[in-house]
Amino acid sequence: MEDDTVYNKTTEPQAKAPRRCPRIGFTLRHLRGWRLPVKVVQTLFSFVALVCEEIVDDCSSCSGLYIFEFISCSAFLLSLLILSVYCTDLYKSLGEDKVQKLNFWTVPVIGVLFLLASIVFSATCSGSPVEIAACVFGFFSSLVFAAEFGIELFLRQKQKRTDEPSGHPAKTRRAKENRPLNKKP
Repeated sequence: MEDDTVYNKTTEPQAKAPRRCPRIGFTLRHLRGWRLPVKVVQTLFSFVALVCEEIVDDCSSCSGLYIFEFISCSAFLLSLLILSVYCTDLYKSLGEDKVQKLNFWTVPVIGVLFLLASIVFSATCSGSPVEIAACVFGFFSSLVFAAEFGIELFLRQKQKRTDEPSGHPAKTRRAKENRPLNKKP
């Protein structure tokens, strides 16, 4: 029983395959139809609002400006991140379900915060053209985020309706589950 050859196959550690960095490729196949233009417009409007806000050189009440600055920068970076996840191989690495869920919950949060920041900034701004442009692009960006969330909700409800069975299986006569096992059809 001192022969160790019997146990070698089961007790020797197996060498793990070396980890390689995932290949980062660019693709638009995950953003077909309406998704690509919406994601691009979200990113562009957030960026323009951020740039307009950064150009403001004088503010009478800066608290609204600072809130708008933080939200517009966060919205731009998050929308750019989500766009890059959709357009790279990270989409497959993270998994379609996780990316869809992340997008579904991130978009309304960004949209509501951007809307609130735009309202606060428009209420506290001094009325310079750059401040008005930043507010306008903030509202436009909020609108695009809300539109995407609305479309997603509509498509999810539509998908739920098509996935539901048309009738109760117990009420259908030809359902195999309702036939007794000991009787022949």
